[in-house]
Amino acid sequence: MNYKQIAELISKSKKKTPAIVYIQGNFNEENFKEQVFQAFGEGRFWILIGDYPLIERWIERNRDKIKDHYVEITARYSALPLLDLKKVKARIEPGAIIREGARIGKDCIVMMGAVINIGAEVGEKTMVDMNAVIGARAIIGKNCHIGAGAVVAGVLEPPSKKPVIIENNVFIGANAVVLEGVKVGKESVVAAGAVVLEDVLPGVVVAGVPARVKGRVEDISQKEKIAIVKSLRNNE
Repeated sequence: MNYKQIAELISKSKKKTPAIVYIQGNFNEENFKEQVFQAFGEGRFWILIGDYPLIERWIERNRDKIKDHYVEITARYSALPLLDLKKVKARIEPGAIIREGARIGKDCIVMMGAVINIGAEVGEKTMVDMNAVIGARAIIGKNCHIGAGAVVAGVLEPPSKKPVIIENNVFIGANAVVLEGVKVGKESVVAAGAVVLEDVLPGVVVAGVPARVKGRVEDISQKEKIAIVKSLRNNE
């Protein structure tokens, strides 16, 4: 999908408020027959899962039968659901947010607080570290490291026809920003805090605001600072 298709999909989607509602009251399965939300339980305790306005209407109709209830809302007027993690062959830590329509490669690692938007692609064995943001349609190659707090820009707002492309074996430092339409060549390093406005050639180190070439990766004296720990990528 291009950025216009994604924007249209979001704008035309039915917005939902996903909720889990815990009910105390004497009900049976017939009380939930033909409802468009799910109901689990028996006797005096039930759990209702679905779009909250629909559940709320049912609650209002049955208020005299309800002893108590508790509502847990996970989003408000959400356009798209989160990715079904049962289908992902990667390590996804608690608190990561991945939208439906993103692609996560085998043996990736997505750490706490990371956000990956619709249409983004993360290649095999890449780590997306804590609180990093991968924007819509961004393409991340294999064996990369996207540092904590880094931002790989999306293409929805502001709009751009070209997504960010991070090629294989790239190291993006903590809190770095790669702007819309930029391509970072394979085996390059983006230093922590850098803001990348233009394409980066393969095998170079860029740093600063705006980012400028500081040298070749092959000349880095402390290679362990950009080393990828392969054992972390084994999710078996």
